[in-house]
Amino acid sequence: MTDNIPLQPVRHKKRHDNKHKNGCCPWSRCCGMGEFRPRTVWLGHPEKREQRYPRNVINNQKYNFFTFLPGVLFNQFKYFFNLYFLLLACSQFVMELRLGALYTYWVPLGFVLIITIMREAVEEMRCFLRDKEVNSQIYSKLSTRGTVKVKSSGIQVGDLIIVEKNQRVPADMIFLRTSERNGSCFLRTDQLDGETDWKLRLPVACTQRLPTAADLLQIRSFVYAEEPNIDIHNFIGTFTREDGDPPVNESLSIENTLWASTVIASGTVVGVVIYTGKELRSVMNTSNPKHKVGLFDLEVNCLTKILFGALVVVSLVMVALQHFAGRWYLQIFRFLLLFSNIVPISLRVNLDMGKMVFSWMIRRDSKIPGTVVRASTIPEQLGRISYLLTDKTGTLTQNEMVFRRLHLGTVAYGMDSMDEVQSHVFSAYTQPSHDLPASRAPPTTKVRKTISSRVHEAVKAIALVHNVTPVYESNGVTDQAEAEQHYEDACRVYQAVYQASSPDEVSLVQWTESVGLTLVGRDQSSMQLRTPSGQILNFTILQIFPFTYESKRMGIIVRDESTGEITFYMKGADVVMAGIVQYNDWLEEECGNMAREGLRVLVVSKKSLTEEQYQDFEARYVQAKLSVHDRSLKVATVIESLEMEMELLCLTGVEDQLQADVRPTLEILRNAGIKVWMLTGDKLETATCTAKNAHLVTRNQDIHVFRPVTTRGEAHLELNAFRRKHDCALVISGDSLEVCLKFYEYEFMELACQCPAVVCCRCAPTQKAQIVRLLQERTGKLTCAVGDGGNDVSMIQEADCGVGVEGKEGKQASLAADFSVTQFKHLGRLLMVHGRNSYKRSAALSQFVIHRSLCISTMQAVFSSVFYFASVPLYQGFLIIGYSTLYTMFPVFSLVLDKDVKSEVAMLYPELYKDLLKGRPLSFKTFLIWVLISIYQGSIIMYGALLLFESEFVHIVAISFTSLILTELLMVALTVQTWHWLMIVAELLSLACYVASLVFLHEFIDVYFIATLSFLWKVTTITLVSCLPLYILKYLRRRFSPPNYSKLTS
Repeated sequence: MTDNIPLQPVRHKKRHDNKHKNGCCPWSRCCGMGEFRPRTVWLGHPEKREQRYPRNVINNQKYNFFTFLPGVLFNQFKYFFNLYFLLLACSQFVMELRLGALYTYWVPLGFVLIITIMREAVEEMRCFLRDKEVNSQIYSKLSTRGTVKVKSSGIQVGDLIIVEKNQRVPADMIFLRTSERNGSCFLRTDQLDGETDWKLRLPVACTQRLPTAADLLQIRSFVYAEEPNIDIHNFIGTFTREDGDPPVNESLSIENTLWASTVIASGTVVGVVIYTGKELRSVMNTSNPKHKVGLFDLEVNCLTKILFGALVVVSLVMVALQHFAGRWYLQIFRFLLLFSNIVPISLRVNLDMGKMVFSWMIRRDSKIPGTVVRASTIPEQLGRISYLLTDKTGTLTQNEMVFRRLHLGTVAYGMDSMDEVQSHVFSAYTQPSHDLPASRAPPTTKVRKTISSRVHEAVKAIALVHNVTPVYESNGVTDQAEAEQHYEDACRVYQAVYQASSPDEVSLVQWTESVGLTLVGRDQSSMQLRTPSGQILNFTILQIFPFTYESKRMGIIVRDESTGEITFYMKGADVVMAGIVQYNDWLEEECGNMAREGLRVLVVSKKSLTEEQYQDFEARYVQAKLSVHDRSLKVATVIESLEMEMELLCLTGVEDQLQADVRPTLEILRNAGIKVWMLTGDKLETATCTAKNAHLVTRNQDIHVFRPVTTRGEAHLELNAFRRKHDCALVISGDSLEVCLKFYEYEFMELACQCPAVVCCRCAPTQKAQIVRLLQERTGKLTCAVGDGGNDVSMIQEADCGVGVEGKEGKQASLAADFSVTQFKHLGRLLMVHGRNSYKRSAALSQFVIHRSLCISTMQAVFSSVFYFASVPLYQGFLIIGYSTLYTMFPVFSLVLDKDVKSEVAMLYPELYKDLLKGRPLSFKTFLIWVLISIYQGSIIMYGALLLFESEFVHIVAISFTSLILTELLMVALTVQTWHWLMIVAELLSLACYVASLVFLHEFIDVYFIATLSFLWKVTTITLVSCLPLYILKYLRRRFSPPNYSKLTS
């Protein structure tokens, strides 16, 4: 038995460069695989295949051994500025353009490339090792020679594979046999669909009946499977046994499948492989989410383009001042090379390394444990969010359902009156004679049922209409088979754990247990309930119709073994159930009342069927399930023929409690100037109630509920009514929203964006993504989407920042998100502290790197101007490389540790965040200020050195370069707002490196001159003149126009 350690690598396909969304490699036609086609797979005979299938190899690497270096280099040089630096470096091979040693251009470029190549190589190696671990897993295969061992990568379509408990399913298979006595097995699918609840799977009935697994090779049978596709929730196929008498033909659906990347949770199973490699559902679902480029990166790119424009202009001006004499076109190229520092090559590297530091800080923050950064390229985006779009269930609420209300129309039972329900259930089973007239009366005569019998019927229906399975655990070890033999003993010895795909269902079954009717056993064909007196009621499950997001309901047909009665039970959302149940005058009103209390409402109904009615239905249903074309439509049509005139039994209300600290977190976000929109699939009343309860809508705010509209005229009138309201929250349903966006998209978005809060209910997943997209287009502001379920993935991937909450619905949202948190309350610190710091630090870092480059470029321009516009470099060799690396890199990069206020202050005064929304830390104004500072300091240093030097040119280099280094170090000190010990170390280390390196720089600097007093006073004077005015200006600004944060820190 192997454990499930290799599961994680499979999920890592998120980063897989999925070049081909249909899951097929670009050479598939050449390989003979061609288009995806349906297939006939013979059991245990892979050699009988009709077409070539891909190898069962998981490959998440972007490159292979031969394409790695060309691929990485291509991805780097497809961007203009990287290509620009490459062309600069290559130009040095042309003698007429050479401006000094080759390494002055090649070393910085090489440094940038080496860091990139190393980062990519580490990622590729990790990926390779993960893939190798998965592909090398050993499985057992049934063959004519008995059971043989086979690697996961050696599995083929048609193989019969044995998968043990807790083992990963290696390929997409049809479930043929299980060792479980109940004839079913559980799957853990959290690595495939993100849902944490176990799924029930059923084997093919014909193969499960065979005496041994080896008999699978003796029968002549095949599986017909549809073509590979990305839908993990549906499957169409058939199983045929030709040597049966008569031949057996069974329909196959999703319940008979075992998809790769899931884990067997109970028993040992045997399956036949139908899809491998790139045709696996898990691989085909691994699309590369859209590559998010931060707004900050776009702004920096814009500034870099301006700098490039300045570079070209300065070069042309220099040549123009020479009156375009001689080979002026070569001079233009020489000046482009000479002033190439204007566009800093180190900017991109500094920012990327800064982002890695910010991401590390987020992960290491003990105040928000469990936070994961999946997109380390956009942490500064968190500092500029204007709109936060959040899901409700599991995000603002806990997704932990508590049963609150049972409503029978004439009477309702709350938490304080559950003992009455308990006594009714008890009396129904201890005095069965009371219940008989109602249930056994002929259908023609209506007998008014007693309250006791109505409560009993409602509780019994709730206990039967679900997909819950009790799993018995002793000391945490599941022992389903043994427990099922004796329910009475099992309940005493084992602890029952309910497994279902929805927390709602579990809460309902737990409630029926609390009032006396307990679910004690279930398999694919039967269900057992225990009455308060300890009697076991046996029911045969004839059909089950699972819940889907489209149908919004689930149904079950059962036969009571003691009476032989066949009953069709159904529960679902009031929207769909209103048209299915018999006419009544209370359903709509009571659903609204319960929803206003914040309860999630389900309508429960039943319909008694005669044997003839059921047999007729079954024949049509089986026929519809066997069809390969339009199966789902035909099946739905047959089921709908039953869903008419059903008897309304009761309404159930379950409450989803708010997450911890949701209210203070929403208040922090609101005070920070962030508008919060709640997008939920829940009904209008429940969503409105949650919005009030969570204080998304404050007490003094009005709520405008957008009336349901279906036509353009209705939408026009309702929008006009809404326009007259001021400062009120908007509540709108998905249907009305669709109509408004169809006819009045601009007007609606304009009005909605003015609202302090918006609640969209009954939203489909695609609608959530559409709203995010419209907000981005209409406002140009940054959006952040928060969710916890698979239905939030599209919204999370569409937003500028996607935050996934690891919740009850699994990890699908958190795996697809840019940032993953464990609780909604962590969002406040993530934005107010880390987002704010990341943005301010990135802005300071980028402007300082630009300032550093402009300073030396200004000095070069002054030097060339003084010496008759000669294209001669001021600094050569190691000086030019050391300037932007060894001598100034550490102090400048230490700005990533700077902060203006403590994190506690940032959380206490979220208004500080509001300042960032205007983009002031990095704007054209701040850019212009830094450009002017650079020109001032560069000019002062260069003119000062030219004025104060005496005889040797080498003295100019010594004075100006030393002044430049000291100026940079002092400017970092001027910029820092909160000193960190690493900043002081960086300053002293850089200064020590420069002083120590002077010994080796005698080629460029006169070492004896440096030791003189003349050198020291000249350097000190120049440095003071370049920096002192800026220190004075900073002091005056702090004194007379202090920034907001300084008022809080003083």
